[in-house]
Amino acid sequence: MKQGLARMVRNNIKRAVIAGGLNAAHVLARAGLMAGARGRGAVFTLHHVRPKLERAFDPNAHLEITPGFLEDTILALERGGYRFVPLEDLPGCLVSADERPFACFTLDDGYRNNLEYAQPLFERYGVPFTIFVTAGYVDRTHTLWWETLADLLSVRREVRFDFGAGAETLATGTLAQKQAAFDRVAAHIHSADEASAVAALNSIAAEQGIDPYAITERLTLDEDGLRASINCPLASLGAHTISHRAVARLSDDEARREISTSAARVEAIAGRRPLSFAYPYGFRPTVSPRDHRLVADFGFAVAVTTEPGTLSSGANPHALPRISLNGHFQNTRHVAALASGIPFRLVAR
Repeated sequence: MKQGLARMVRNNIKRAVIAGGLNAAHVLARAGLMAGARGRGAVFTLHHVRPKLERAFDPNAHLEITPGFLEDTILALERGGYRFVPLEDLPGCLVSADERPFACFTLDDGYRNNLEYAQPLFERYGVPFTIFVTAGYVDRTHTLWWETLADLLSVRREVRFDFGAGAETLATGTLAQKQAAFDRVAAHIHSADEASAVAALNSIAAEQGIDPYAITERLTLDEDGLRASINCPLASLGAHTISHRAVARLSDDEARREISTSAARVEAIAGRRPLSFAYPYGFRPTVSPRDHRLVADFGFAVAVTTEPGTLSSGANPHALPRISLNGHFQNTRHVAALASGIPFRLVAR
């Protein structure tokens, strides 16, 4: 329990330090310092967009923002002189003579609340957006393990899990213990064979009366929902693999199959081949130069990571950084600071 409490304290301190750094970057940006760090523009990453539900245990809170914060972000960028462009237009924007900064909005995984809460705001302000489709979620053949794990730990005071050396019992009675268990299982999923680890988690959840596939159905858009979304001329669909596994950890054949089959699935829904791709997870080491080459070979014009940063004219269009709209930092000062590029420039020094 002491280790779990220490972890929670460290996380709180980390968030406070990040918030302080973002506030400082905002001051520098307002003063006109380090203006070159802004680059040509930025791509923003969203996941859930929905009214906040208070949950005692909420390990995925960073993956959701409120509709109000999204609207505030759009308005703040407008005041900052940003123009909103479709993600597929980025290669042209990066070499354009138009010096106005641009912003793109992307939503990963295809959650139902994207259609219910985010799309009306994008329509109201004329903002193009791209939803990245995980085909296994659309077809209800794969599960969102982080949502399954959160639901499981929320209702259990202990959980048995096999990390490769035999099943062991994880205490999950307190919030600190739940978070420690979540972090440990997540690390295992990222370090082991991902498909097998997720299957094991799904089995444990099912034994406790939790249906991981029902979670997928409840949270993500089906084919009809995605078609309803792209009835909006501002919307486009991008590919996000079949299984949402880290592409860099797959064999060449598996990686090709995940990328090409997901593109075909999106084409079947949208009626046209997708021009954009998002790497699942998107951070190093879940993406590799091999993967950049593969998406280029399959004809994608743009591929995005979750490595943080703004965009420069020389950016690799198949390894573009994005700025996460993080549920822990729903403050327009923080958005302005991130869009300025100053935090990324300072960290790189």
